[in-house]
Amino acid sequence: MRDTKMADLSTPTSILSPGLPEAVREAQSVFRSLMMALARPGTVRRIAVPVQSPGNLSPAATAIALALCDFETPIWLDEDLSSDEAILRYLRFHTGAPVTPDRGKAHFAFVSSGTQMIDFDAFSPGTLEYPDRSATLVVPVDELEEGRGWRLTGPGIASESRLLAGPLHPGFVTALAENRLLFPRGIDVVFVSGDRIAALPRTTAVEV
Repeated sequence: MRDTKMADLSTPTSILSPGLPEAVREAQSVFRSLMMALARPGTVRRIAVPVQSPGNLSPAATAIALALCDFETPIWLDEDLSSDEAILRYLRFHTGAPVTPDRGKAHFAFVSSGTQMIDFDAFSPGTLEYPDRSATLVVPVDELEEGRGWRLTGPGIASESRLLAGPLHPGFVTALAENRLLFPRGIDVVFVSGDRIAALPRTTAVEV
């Protein structure tokens, strides 16, 4: 009689895509790209790290998870992502990060589409004593381009910058404005498109 466990392990669906080929060096590269994006809101950065992303998780989102998430970093996934067993296996195996159903406990939150209404208030904004204990929201978009789109002002921007990110839910900009009022608390938003990222920290003002 055939061993069903062995059969499951030998099927293509059970084979995990590899993580970062050179984990330490490439994790540092991803971290630098993300920090530069947060420090210079509205600029688009490329994550030059080859990854085979699972399911419909974008390469940039996958690289962020691999580089910044570990067993002490709870992750929240929306319904579409959390229902994909390939994504769950990949993240648990390569990062060891616990996937939590509680958005308030998540350090990183990944959504499958920016067109859905995202309840910013459900994620931790940190505290006045520890504003860094807040969530980072990773949002996939089809378009991500600097130089046109929203007008951005705030720390890290000389006068103003422009960022086009979309498509997004009509209430997204309002949610960003309400989030900014919480400063120094508040969540940070990272847009991902393919292997590119752009960030809107909680300090950035967005005008349509």
